[in-house]
Amino acid sequence: MSRRTRRAAAAAPGPSRPTVSVCRGCCCGTPKIPGVDHAGQLAQLHASLDECATVRAVECLDACEHGNVIVVQPSAEGRRAGGRPVWLGLVNDPAALADITAWAQDGGPGLADPPAILELYVFTPSRRIREGLEGGGKG
Repeated sequence: MSRRTRRAAAAAPGPSRPTVSVCRGCCCGTPKIPGVDHAGQLAQLHASLDECATVRAVECLDACEHGNVIVVQPSAEGRRAGGRPVWLGLVNDPAALADITAWAQDGGPGLADPPAILELYVFTPSRRIREGLEGGGKG
């Protein structure tokens, strides 16, 4: 393979993937939210979504009253289809995590409807907080 072919192959975009941002800062992911295996929650997301979504831990999203917070952001394709980030709070049980995983595996916002039960977890943060996610959270 020539250098030119290798460079073109390296630059070829991969499939568009949703991003699952998991708050791990001030309160989320700490003993302040008892009864949750925080490390296990993050590890499960990484293991379950490795092939289809980007999972990242982010600093405090300043929505502590909703801890544990997970934000599911659409892929580029999902955004073109009208998908927008969905903020989920009080994600403290394995069933909610399984529903989030299934939704991301199906394509996430804009490409797949979330399981109906996730409506109970959805909240709308202030614009200031939403914009903080775009910059990687505060920190």
